[in-house]
Amino acid sequence: MTFSPPSRESALRAFWSRHWFLVCLTVCIIAGLSVGGGIDSGSHVRVEQVVGGIAPKLMVSLVLVLMSITLATDDVKQAIKAPGPAVWACIVNLALMPLFAWPLSLLQTTDDFRLGLLIAASVPSTMATASVWTRNAGGNDAVSLLVTAATSGLCWLVTPFWLRTLGGNVVNLDMQGLVVILLISALVPIIVGQILRQWSAIRTWVDARKRGIGMTAQCCILTIVAWASFQGGPQFTQGSEVGALAFLVVGACCIALHLAGMAIAVAGCRWAGFSRRDTIAVAFAGSQKTLPIGILLAEAIGLPLALFPMLIYHAAQLFIDTSIAARFAAGSRTSQPSAAKDAVDQPDPEKPGEQEDRHREPG
Repeated sequence: MTFSPPSRESALRAFWSRHWFLVCLTVCIIAGLSVGGGIDSGSHVRVEQVVGGIAPKLMVSLVLVLMSITLATDDVKQAIKAPGPAVWACIVNLALMPLFAWPLSLLQTTDDFRLGLLIAASVPSTMATASVWTRNAGGNDAVSLLVTAATSGLCWLVTPFWLRTLGGNVVNLDMQGLVVILLISALVPIIVGQILRQWSAIRTWVDARKRGIGMTAQCCILTIVAWASFQGGPQFTQGSEVGALAFLVVGACCIALHLAGMAIAVAGCRWAGFSRRDTIAVAFAGSQKTLPIGILLAEAIGLPLALFPMLIYHAAQLFIDTSIAARFAAGSRTSQPSAAKDAVDQPDPEKPGEQEDRHREPG
């Protein structure tokens, strides 16, 4: 038998299948910054007027509806009955990460980067990617959606507190407007998705197309990143005077902050004895941060380069967590056969029908 090496075409297909999102993410960031920084201010304003309200808000809402409608209602109920993982993820996301960010903010050479890093640390958990990455990694995406809803609901109180406490009294936010945006963009889509799922025809249709729906959600995330990069284009041009070292420092701090949040989230889960699926969800939901709310806050404080730490943090978490999700997924696939065998060999004597009905939803 002779061994024939894979053709270049098949190798490219395999590479694209594994890394298409990272390739597209790189293109979106570079293209967005280049276009946003290369056009005149008048054209930039006209583009913002046409699609400014559509790109981030509608895309975020659409992603959350897609994630919620494909999420088994029984999983949501179970996550609510056992709230420990979601509570721990909220503590990491809204309390510990701002505290981690404070000493890192003191390393920044400009007020823009200092406050921008604090914004990145104090905004709620990401409204989309935590659930997408959790599902891709084989985790409990019901927990990540609960964290999204909870942190978004508390953000109007927690985020201004941290910005004023750690960043000084230089932030003036429209609290009422922020609450409305969070409710419409985050909480309502999750509820709508679960309501739609109660129709058996819709549930059957989406369950048969989960992979395609997941890829659609990732494409929406790319749209959000491209729009944020476009908005940051003019600031990037202005930031050429800041110096490369300042950008390197804030970039390194963003990466360190994200990894620290994920490490403490996983360590807490292991100490508490949470399941592997819950640990995966907490790792992503506890350490990821939402980009649209970060953009809103960066614009509100009036410092032109404050957007960049948020943009760098978001891009870094997507690159890093794509690799981490693949590792989690590989581990989940390895553990599934033994877990399934244990479930068969050791049924619950008090619930003989539990194995068959665990994931069944009412029609």
